[in-house]
Amino acid sequence: LGDNGAGKSTLIKIIAGYYHHDEGHIFFDGKEVNFNTPRDSHNAGIEVVYQDLALVGLMPVWRNFFLGREVCKKVGPLKILNKHEMRNVSRQGLRGLGIEIPSVDQAVAFLSGGQRQTVAVGRGVHFGAKLLILDEPTAAVSVRETEAILSLIERVSEKGISVVLVAHNIYHVYRVATRFVVLDHGEKVADVSKDEVTPEDLIKIIAPPLN
Repeated sequence: LGDNGAGKSTLIKIIAGYYHHDEGHIFFDGKEVNFNTPRDSHNAGIEVVYQDLALVGLMPVWRNFFLGREVCKKVGPLKILNKHEMRNVSRQGLRGLGIEIPSVDQAVAFLSGGQRQTVAVGRGVHFGAKLLILDEPTAAVSVRETEAILSLIERVSEKGISVVLVAHNIYHVYRVATRFVVLDHGEKVADVSKDEVTPEDLIKIIAPPLN
């Protein structure tokens, strides 16, 4: 949590291997790590779902599900996309998380914002995420879709996957979180468990009342 400019997005990109930290240490799975590239972060089991979702609108759901990780089969000396397997796996992976998509053959551009978000989350879970970082997952979606996304986050957490949720809406975060970390200008100003604070307390930490 944190106001604009608090350092939330920068921290995400450091964990994802896009930026290098100039102070402090990163520990993951009990070990100190340094992610020099996004591939290092992926290989460690960290998946990040950014606000832009990294989805290609003109491609169907199944292509986006395997984007950059396409499954191929050999036909003589050639390798071609194994469309049948990718369709089936993406369909099963989404259903396994309770994600309802009209068809995995549907272009992502025709999905709602909430449906796109769930596809991106489902993709991260399928590829073995130990830590899933979600950047503003409930921004610009309807009330009904917000409920679906928060329920999905709860189901992901129940699978034993750690979730870091970056959001402006404290009430959304409060429902699904167990711990809250507040940043201000790149510094941690609060690190509290749910039973220690109310949403109103968090609001006061982020934006202290003027004297």
